[in-house]
Amino acid sequence: MLGLRTTIYKVTDLEKAKQWYANAFDTKQYFDEPFYVGFNIGGYELGLLPEEDVVENKTDNVLSYWGVNDIHKTYERLLSLGAVEHEKPTNVGGELMVASVKDPWSNLIGIIYNPQFKLTEK
Repeated sequence: MLGLRTTIYKVTDLEKAKQWYANAFDTKQYFDEPFYVGFNIGGYELGLLPEEDVVENKTDNVLSYWGVNDIHKTYERLLSLGAVEHEKPTNVGGELMVASVKDPWSNLIGIIYNPQFKLTEK
């Protein structure tokens, strides 16, 4: 295993989701096709796939955390953009804090503040 490369979110309205994620992650997509929209988030891939059938209750069984410098500010910003609270910012030991929201398409987005995290090369 080489580590995380891509997190995919399925959405029923690719155009609205493209704008929402560009705003939420403060970046523009680098790949934009009707079948896939890709964003580069600090060297990692955030992808949007069109979801043809509405899924009423998406499960919470997979949670990816996106690193942030200020978890409270980022959490509040996501809520102000229309995300829904899933887990408020919570200290999970030392300086580590995690939180999560659901986007307008019920996808789970985790955020983490971890000042000790360092990328390592194999």
